[in-house]
Amino acid sequence: MRKICIRVPVKMGERSRCVLLDHEILDPGYRIFSSDGYLYIPLIKEPSSIILDQLPECAEVKEQEFEKLNKKPTLEDLLGFVPQYEIVGDIAITESDPENENTVAEALLDVHPSIKTVIASVSPVEGEYRIRKYRIIKGRPTTETIHKEHGCRYFLDITKAYFTPRLSTERDRILSQISPGDVVVDMFAGIGPYSILIAKKSGAKKVVAIDKNPDAVVYLQRNVDLNRLYNVEVVESDAYDAADQYKNSADHVIMNLPHSAHEFLEPALRISKEGGIVHFYDIIHEDEMFEGSLRKIETACKRSNKSIQIRDHRIVRSYAPHQYNICIEFQVHGTEKPSA
Repeated sequence: MRKICIRVPVKMGERSRCVLLDHEILDPGYRIFSSDGYLYIPLIKEPSSIILDQLPECAEVKEQEFEKLNKKPTLEDLLGFVPQYEIVGDIAITESDPENENTVAEALLDVHPSIKTVIASVSPVEGEYRIRKYRIIKGRPTTETIHKEHGCRYFLDITKAYFTPRLSTERDRILSQISPGDVVVDMFAGIGPYSILIAKKSGAKKVVAIDKNPDAVVYLQRNVDLNRLYNVEVVESDAYDAADQYKNSADHVIMNLPHSAHEFLEPALRISKEGGIVHFYDIIHEDEMFEGSLRKIETACKRSNKSIQIRDHRIVRSYAPHQYNICIEFQVHGTEKPSA
């Protein structure tokens, strides 16, 4: 059957597949195949410009013949709809829906044999440590699991530390910018999905992983050990308080705390060495796009007597109706440039 698809070089296939999975437009009913050095990935619909921006520049939208898979019943086959859920390790997380949640849980366990526990979120991300409350619906009565991503393993309890697999593609994108010998400071490391990946895959000289949540730090240290890493320094501290200890040290500073990272821009500027790159995350309304975030950065630069050069700005994902999780990357220089 002819289907719309994405064509990318085979070596860029996994990254592209993850992007398409994150945006839920990869068609699982048809077989991905390679030909003449290219991978052809079938899609449910035409990709939006936002999705195309996250794919490799050489990605092309094509039409191609695909082989239909003989597959098990899908969630839509069993339920008549596709529920919202994400999988962390062997735990499936759904939204709280007392009327349907038992049926949904049974379908998830049937469709995904690797899932051992189904839970429902019963609160938004909240509090100083950005965690949610959950209720176990079916399966093994635990909220601890081991999640595998990009060849790394992460032991965590989702009730004690924030983690989302939806940033897998973004974490891989940041990894691609780190060079062997770099020093990286992850200001809000959590259980370590940025820090562990970078330490294991980039050849970084040192990764400083900071977090103030004591439970997250316990899992972070366990994940350093689990992945047999010796170039990670785990720091339990508020990033603001730790900044002076790492002043002018970092080639890259990661600020993945979107709702409040702007409060830590001045410490980030102190941590960055001359020419270092800051990866700043924010949540913005579609009416503002990047302007509001850029104003926050400019204000911090003036207070710190620093100048910057914007290297990139991009939408990472849709966060809520009319709101986006964005990343702005800028290079730090020593003193503010004089006005013209």
